[in-house]
Amino acid sequence: MIKNVIILLGFFLVSQFVNGQNLELINPERLKNRWNAQWITCPGVSSTDFGVYHFRKTFNLHEQPERFIILVSGDNRYRLFVNGDEVCNGPARGDLANWNFETIDISYQLKEGKNVLSAVVWNFGEFKPLAQMSLQTAFIVQGNESAEEIINSNKSWKVVKNEAYLPPTKRPQVPDVGPGEIVCGEKYPYGWEQLDFDDESWLTPKVLSIGTPDGKFTSWDWNLVPRKIPLMEYKFQRIKEIERTENIETDNRFLSGDSPLFIPENSEISFLLDQTYLTTAYPELIISGGKGSRIELEYAEALINEEGFKGNRNETKGKKIFSGYSDVYLPDGSDMKKYQPLWFRTYRYIKVTVKTSDEPLIIQDLYGYFTAYPFEEIAWFKSDNSDLHRIWETGWRTARLCAGETYYDCPYYEQLQYIGDTRIQALISLYVSGDDRLMRNAIEQFHNSLLPMGLTQSRFPSNQPQVIPPFALIWIYMVHDYWMHCEDLTFVKSQLNGIRNVLYWFEQQISENGMLGPMDWWNFVDWSFGPFNSLLPIGGTPNGARDGNSSIITLQYVDALQKASELFHNFGNYSLANHYRQLSSSVIEKTYALCWDYQKELIADTPKKVSYSEHANILAILTGMVDKKGSVSLFQRMLASDNITETTFYFKFYFFRALVKSGLGNEYINFLNPWYEMLDMGLTTFAEEPEPTRSDCHAWSAHPIYDFLATVCGITPASPGFKTVKIEPNLGTLTVIECKMPHPKGIIFLTLRKAGDNGIKGEIVLPQDLEGEFLWNGQKIELLSGKQKIDL
Repeated sequence: MIKNVIILLGFFLVSQFVNGQNLELINPERLKNRWNAQWITCPGVSSTDFGVYHFRKTFNLHEQPERFIILVSGDNRYRLFVNGDEVCNGPARGDLANWNFETIDISYQLKEGKNVLSAVVWNFGEFKPLAQMSLQTAFIVQGNESAEEIINSNKSWKVVKNEAYLPPTKRPQVPDVGPGEIVCGEKYPYGWEQLDFDDESWLTPKVLSIGTPDGKFTSWDWNLVPRKIPLMEYKFQRIKEIERTENIETDNRFLSGDSPLFIPENSEISFLLDQTYLTTAYPELIISGGKGSRIELEYAEALINEEGFKGNRNETKGKKIFSGYSDVYLPDGSDMKKYQPLWFRTYRYIKVTVKTSDEPLIIQDLYGYFTAYPFEEIAWFKSDNSDLHRIWETGWRTARLCAGETYYDCPYYEQLQYIGDTRIQALISLYVSGDDRLMRNAIEQFHNSLLPMGLTQSRFPSNQPQVIPPFALIWIYMVHDYWMHCEDLTFVKSQLNGIRNVLYWFEQQISENGMLGPMDWWNFVDWSFGPFNSLLPIGGTPNGARDGNSSIITLQYVDALQKASELFHNFGNYSLANHYRQLSSSVIEKTYALCWDYQKELIADTPKKVSYSEHANILAILTGMVDKKGSVSLFQRMLASDNITETTFYFKFYFFRALVKSGLGNEYINFLNPWYEMLDMGLTTFAEEPEPTRSDCHAWSAHPIYDFLATVCGITPASPGFKTVKIEPNLGTLTVIECKMPHPKGIIFLTLRKAGDNGIKGEIVLPQDLEGEFLWNGQKIELLSGKQKIDL
């Protein structure tokens, strides 16, 4: 309970200065001058190899302060404790040129007299997560004001390497998220974070450098910037069920914490736990005795059968756990020892295997602490179809698990922030929570990822660069989304140079025929174009991407040109806006001339007209290659075609955008069968792709909860900054819809019911200073702030 309160307080304080606009908590000197605090590390060890370290600083206070603000960071990561209680962890992931520090008020944990500030800092070396940037093992903490500098990191601190953490002997099956742990209890310095711990034998740290804030001085190491997002949620969570056991008997009283599990000496047992839904959490184990024992925790999204297939996620008979990673704890034999991994785990199922030696072991308890970005579910959606609520609930869980210090493509396998995924995730975040901070953070990080040639990296942060040119275009879509939904022109303007760089690179790829020529790198569009090949990244790549003249990627480029033209026109760069508009028109015209099949009346994937896809025809609609009347018939022909590549879950998002633009939004509800099928398969989050799928949790598949609000309820921005609203509902087969949705100015409420064959009645409430229009069957009603009746 104390830990939860600390995290919430930390969240409040950090949230005071998000977005770089409310920095009153931070002493301005800390942002414009070098710090007095020093980066410190452990002497006598390799600062880039695997290692876990503890730092401590004891100090005295004459009285408990009303305010005691500190700035803290570490490499790779740290967890900070004050008088034994954890108060924050980080740093929020970034890159060396934008290395985050956390700012937190620890006054509520301090007391008159002796106090201790302590931290665990770890570096997983070659095994670090792919999303983890790193220079070397290091830690820094700076007092905000002069009175708080008593805790500054320097040689007055103490440090020790924790020899209990053993480096992995081989790479895990799922290497991108980092290694599992092997922890030897006999070597663990229990109580290291407590005030009364004896640190006399600890070492004086090695000083590396002085903390350097962003851009003020030449920095040879970490360029420090304030964290722009809140601390993560941290909430106690019980495991729900024991699915099966081997060589031991127990029941759910153990999982409720009421019945410890006794394991005799010289025995081997195992049991399988089912959270009943996928989660991201820090599992915590409490054990007594068992010296010489070995406890292994294996984590899985789903169980697999003998052929390696998952099948129905609720069915366990005849299945085994697929463990991408596991943790091993070796007890020291003492009582009531806790083990929690340094980083969270993703699981629905946990297999616990225990092998005891000459001493019995008691597992006192096993539970978890849920963690994710602290999005609040402000929005809701209701209808006369109760199954849609199941999609909403599952979609929101998917979105939550795919959002931490960055957006994740998937929490189990990669935890990487990919642009294609993130655009969809960000819109979900805006519509359900109204919180734009993680979206801003992502846009800025992708801007920071720009390579000298002009393209963004496809995923960032990442210690291995990767380029997917179409994702650089989708980053432009993201900036346009932010411009339409959020009121921050200064931030949007700061992205324009990056947009210009991306579009300049693409312009150089235009071939003599007016379409994009052969494309380097990995030109992923959708998994429907084939699986990933690690030797040659061609998975998801449509015809024409590598050898030139892909109508799909060419039209994605056109879409980006059109959105960029709007942005640059808004900011007064009319010359460039006109250039982008004229170029987009030219490319559309030439793509139509080369790829339109007059016999099939479809856009082909290339001028060779040997393959066709929903993707190309969707983009023809979205870019205005065909007018609205033509888009209806094009959409219908596309659906009727027998020989066409269909979109999978990811690109269905754009399928639905084209559906709405064609005026066919009332058909939306009829296209949700793939999501019902996932629910019928026992999935508790939405998968990466149709079965068989790698990832059971991919937020790009959660877009129905966005569409329930944006398409079914029809709530979209009518002008930049969401200063006005358009509400054009598409009930389809539904007769009643209700929703609540956050808006920058407040909350939108909507209740609508079909009346007769073509009518609609209900009520809409708009927040103060928001106006707009309501559209229904060609009729229009002006909407004003406050409550208004709808009767058409």
